[in-house]
Amino acid sequence: MIIVRSLDDVLYDKNSVVTIGMFDGVHRAHQSIIHKAVEKAKRISGRSVVVMFEPHPKEVVAKGIKNIELLSTLDEKLQLIEKYGVDVTFVIPFTFEFSRLSFQEFYSTYIVNGVGVTEVIEGFNHQFGRDREGGMNQIVELGNQHNFSVEALAMIKEESIVISSSSVRDALLTGNISLANRMLGYEYTFSGTVVRGFGRGKRLGYPTANIKLDNPKKLAPQIGIYAVCIDVEGMQYNGMMSIGHNPTFGDAQERTIEVNIFDFDKDIYDETVTVRCIERTRNEKKFDSVDALIKELGNDKITITRILEQYKHISS
Repeated sequence: MIIVRSLDDVLYDKNSVVTIGMFDGVHRAHQSIIHKAVEKAKRISGRSVVVMFEPHPKEVVAKGIKNIELLSTLDEKLQLIEKYGVDVTFVIPFTFEFSRLSFQEFYSTYIVNGVGVTEVIEGFNHQFGRDREGGMNQIVELGNQHNFSVEALAMIKEESIVISSSSVRDALLTGNISLANRMLGYEYTFSGTVVRGFGRGKRLGYPTANIKLDNPKKLAPQIGIYAVCIDVEGMQYNGMMSIGHNPTFGDAQERTIEVNIFDFDKDIYDETVTVRCIERTRNEKKFDSVDALIKELGNDKITITRILEQYKHISS
């Protein structure tokens, strides 16, 4: 897959099937759009082009939003999009000046005369341009003016919920990892660096890798205990993860992410690890004693081991 980041680097090709959006999470609805673009491009011996933006527009234009939580980093999105066979991804730097373009100006400059286009494929509720003024009807009108066709794909649902970046985010923030994963079509994943914590887990008999997210904009699921798989130095291990504030000890001011890796005893400080979230098993609790906490951790490990033994990998 070719990745370009400016109009100067885009090779014009009228025979391009184009889809445009943020693609946060690259969930199943996004995947259906991308698959359709790739399929149609192959059918006409053309090329498939994904156009997206970095950073997220809300970071630039939404007042009062300083720290947006994203389902996927740019690198994660590019890896997923490449996996689906896209020929070209055009990552447009999103600036305030760019945000003031009307959708007609954007299409004229970047799509019709920049990338080149024979067909645009989007989701049913796609909106674009300054103040989200351009919807599918307006894009169809542009297509009539500039001789490209437009297709809007129908909504996709999971458990009667329309799949969107917002619905995936809501599922993660309420701890419904299973639903989020089904909407994504893969396990929700994040990467981070192993940093030093209090060393308390080791003293309790459950040593943990304390993980600092590589990208602070990446969304962490709701506080609680999770069954996870974790990739360390090219190897995959099962584990149980705690996201929270260690209320039994009361000394964690900031949220921590800790993973007890099963059958693992290496020193991995400063290593980058990748965590795949499988299932949330319980809320964070404050225990009356350390012994009560240790007992509960033993129960957690039994429960999570059973879950992971029966788990079937989700793959789109």
